[in-house]
Amino acid sequence: MGARDEILKLKSAMAESIIGQDSMIERLLLGLLADGHLLVEGLPGLAKTRAIKALAKHLDARLSRIQFTPDLLPADVTGSDIYEANGGKGSFHFRAGPIFANLVLADEVNRAPAKVQAALLEAMEERQVTVGGQTHPLPTMFLVMATENPIEQEGTYALPEAQLDRFLMHVRVGYPDSRSEAKIMELVRGEERSANGNGKPHSAPAPALMAQDVIFAARAEIHQVTLSEAVSKYIVAIIQATREPKKFDAKLAEWIQVGASPRGTISLDKVSRAYAWFQGRDYVTPADVQAIAHDVLRHRLVLSYDALAQGITPDQAIDTITQKVAVA
Repeated sequence: MGARDEILKLKSAMAESIIGQDSMIERLLLGLLADGHLLVEGLPGLAKTRAIKALAKHLDARLSRIQFTPDLLPADVTGSDIYEANGGKGSFHFRAGPIFANLVLADEVNRAPAKVQAALLEAMEERQVTVGGQTHPLPTMFLVMATENPIEQEGTYALPEAQLDRFLMHVRVGYPDSRSEAKIMELVRGEERSANGNGKPHSAPAPALMAQDVIFAARAEIHQVTLSEAVSKYIVAIIQATREPKKFDAKLAEWIQVGASPRGTISLDKVSRAYAWFQGRDYVTPADVQAIAHDVLRHRLVLSYDALAQGITPDQAIDTITQKVAVA
């Protein structure tokens, strides 16, 4: 079985317990394949935590969860040097924090102060942690899924735009449809019935875990996905439209205050190739770019005060960009 078949099998296995959120599952896998991190925004109860737990359940990977709170310290994330005495002699030893995992759930990331957010985002960018002058590398397969609640903003610390830019994608999760909602109820009832009278789940054979080598093999195949000169120019033109919107549309120029950085160009390239590979192709089309443009760019645009006052969203600006920018 090839790497793509294994990944599609993983997606199907996750979808059995994450109903009505196929887009979130796909974006989570795209982030893993493109070797990037996700900021997931959605109301409580929309299976954000359940999604990354389902990924860890079927993948040979260590999962850790960090609940971000106002009193959290950077050492609570990265780890710290601990003094240990042995035989009358003492020395410091590094005790790794929860960031040293393959999959990290940073729950309600905007509830922690700036120093903690900076420690997390530095680890995401550098793939290493430095404590006491010693550098400690993070695992080769390393994905952070940070979550935010879009409505409960009291007592939160907004992530600065420069830090938001380090996330590969900003994924928004909505409500499932009515048919999926009914299936969710059936799923939960089935999970409750699987428990015996003591409230303990019946022993069931553990699912076969997919090896991390499959992820690395898939990444190697994605690196070989062809990006034609025309599609490359199309990606660059989309990014340029966020920086010089007046060349494309007068309203767009009024909406966008700051456009996407070169990191946005790189991310659009990486995720487009991963998306095309996911669809079973070894080349990228403009439709692939358009399919993931909102997730890659919505957190990289800074809208003007007038746009915010009118209720304009980054997604509306991206819609206009994809309509106005012609394929080369």
